Amino acid sequence: MKNWIIRKIKKEDNQEVAKLIRSVFDEMEIPKAGTAYEDPYLDLMFEEYNKPQSVYFVVESEGKILGCAGIAPLENGDPKICELQKMYFLPEVRGLGIGSKMMEECLTEAGKFGFEKCYIETMPFMHAAQKLYRKSGFEYLDTPMGCTGHNSCPVWMLKKL
Repeated sequence: MKNWIIRKIKKEDNQEVAKLIRSVFDEMEIPKAGTAYEDPYLDLMFEEYNKPQSVYFVVESEGKILGCAGIAPLENGDPKICELQKMYFLPEVRGLGIGSKMMEECLTEAGKFGFEKCYIETMPFMHAAQKLYRKSGFEYLDTPMGCTGHNSCPVWMLKKL
């Protein structure tokens, strides 16, 4: 994969980002109930992350969005903890190191926002994602944090920034 960039989401990216996220859910047979799939703002990601202490990035190559991820305050949680949210990539860019670069970009922004820790929820069968999270310094938790509404994501991880 050549000529890819990581940039902040634009309003005109909303439809393509929502389509990408839904396609990954379908491909991986991720449950739709109790996950990000049901989030009411999935079609309005630019607007959702155009808030204080929030940012959403896309990976783009030749005008096509290939992946995405964001940072936002942990819902109903400690104000010093953010959540890495909606990190998804199309199959053709997985395993190329782009996820590591996206993670680095997100965590750098989280630090700039003043967060001290970053939380993430994921699915048990998403082994490649968990490998990336562990490599990035995330550690497993025994219980969830905050109140994300994603009760179908039973793997919880936290990283000190």
